[in-house]
Amino acid sequence: MPWDMPDGEFINNYRLSWPLFQQLVDELAPFTAQRHHGWHWHFYAGGSYQRRVGKDFNLGLCQTAVHKCVAEVTDAPNNPAILLRHIAFPNNREDRMAVMRGFMDAFGFPGVVGCIDGTHIAIIRPHDYEEAYFNRKHYHSLNAMIICDADLNVLHVDASYGAMTRMWDSGYAQREWMMTRVATPAPDSLEAHYTDLHCSTRNTVERCIGVLKAMWRCLLAHRTLHYDPVKAGKIVNACVVLHNMCNRARIEVPTLNGYDVRRDGRRQPVQPVNVGDGATSRRGLVERLWRDRHRHR
Repeated sequence: MPWDMPDGEFINNYRLSWPLFQQLVDELAPFTAQRHHGWHWHFYAGGSYQRRVGKDFNLGLCQTAVHKCVAEVTDAPNNPAILLRHIAFPNNREDRMAVMRGFMDAFGFPGVVGCIDGTHIAIIRPHDYEEAYFNRKHYHSLNAMIICDADLNVLHVDASYGAMTRMWDSGYAQREWMMTRVATPAPDSLEAHYTDLHCSTRNTVERCIGVLKAMWRCLLAHRTLHYDPVKAGKIVNACVVLHNMCNRARIEVPTLNGYDVRRDGRRQPVQPVNVGDGATSRRGLVERLWRDRHRHR
């Protein structure tokens, strides 16, 4: 039985340590009737289809039963009480300052309250509005937005849109509150220094998405979710809850045997769409970083 497994084997199968698994069971207990619902995270961890999970000797359930259990344990972590406990954008000055310190200490980039990017989550062809979910890589997907902190904790997730329905699918525009890279900075210029720092800082969210998909492989592009967009979006939310629990507990990220998770859907094009209404703000930051660079030499 699973509880007889060595710690390493348990984590390899379920991604959760035994204490973390017990915490999960306790937290979900008020929202589900399944007494052993934690075992069904095996479906998310391995990215295997329900038939395989249903035949797993550790579960001993038929595919129909697994389908019902997965549906129920997907709804449970989507309860607002669970989501807000584990996925919370900093909404007060103290929390925002803590996130900003994390990015400043790691990358020397000031004023960052989160790095944003999106990733494709492959789904089967939906019955309704099929064209809205067909992405430029020629498969159906959700266009999931992720915001993370410097420690790879997800601060916000939105997996409620199709691949073609987000206005920022073609890139993020510069705004007063959103800094984008300079597209073609001259070598050794103020803009080049800013862009180098920006790229290294923003790489945090790409690494976060990579860890998320490495841990919960049902989100990988070749592990298409066989659910409608609403249910698939809930699975993404559930995986993010688990990601934050494991990340904060420092659970080791498994290898993907050479699979490059970046090919799963780095959506953002090389250049932003436009500079938008934040050109002055970005210019001020460019000059500040340049001054700081020379001040500390």
